[in-house]
Amino acid sequence: MTRARVLVIEDEAALADVLADNLREEGLEVLTADDGEAGARAWREERPDLVVLDVMLPRTNGFALCERMRQAGDDTPVLYLSARGDADDRVRGLAAGGDDYLPKPFHLPEFLLRVRALLRRRGWGGGPASAEVRFAGHRVDLRSWTAELADGRREPMGEREFHIFRLLSERAGQVVSRDDILDAVWGGDAFPSSRTVDNFVVRLRKLFEPDPSAPRYFHTVWGVGYRFTPEGEADDAAEDAAEDAADNAAEHAAPGAPEEPA
Repeated sequence: MTRARVLVIEDEAALADVLADNLREEGLEVLTADDGEAGARAWREERPDLVVLDVMLPRTNGFALCERMRQAGDDTPVLYLSARGDADDRVRGLAAGGDDYLPKPFHLPEFLLRVRALLRRRGWGGGPASAEVRFAGHRVDLRSWTAELADGRREPMGEREFHIFRLLSERAGQVVSRDDILDAVWGGDAFPSSRTVDNFVVRLRKLFEPDPSAPRYFHTVWGVGYRFTPEGEADDAAEDAAEDAADNAAEHAAPGAPEEPA
């Protein structure tokens, strides 16, 4: 079973222990670091789903660390914790790439609610899920972001396509709107459009579908979004076929989906 992973970067050992214990009580996997450089290393190597980041850290402060990771292309949600809670500091933290800001001292229930809200944006519903998804002879490892395909190939998945796949697989059989996908995978970023989602679904079809032009697993739902059917299902509705064709054409007619960060 796999759980959402939270990295707590906090130099006050007692506070870090309290936060870690309570996050584990919530069913989350927790990693800790006690200075900015150790936090940066854990952030890069462990690929957490959320970073709880103190601002006043030894070696590298939280604002500088967040800004560095954003410049490197990492968009992991960041919840700042800081004794400095005035408006200027909040603005500085958000401008550096943070997603939320909680001044110290804070109430633990509020902290946990904010953690859950940020994780939901990443497609985590809060309950544990299998560490892998199997369908049509394919196996997707949710920890390594690697697809083992039915023909024996192993393909790494980019960050956006992986999170879209995970969201669709968690809601298998349900229609997931483009807006829900944008909110869960891109969060507050303003630049993506619904066409960006379409381009990433085209990539998933090319990876997993025997015939991407006649999808059996990743279905377009006209005017709404997408539905993942792991057991496979013929999709012969005329309107779905029309939009599937439009999705494939968009990849060639419009600029391609953004490259994934290394």
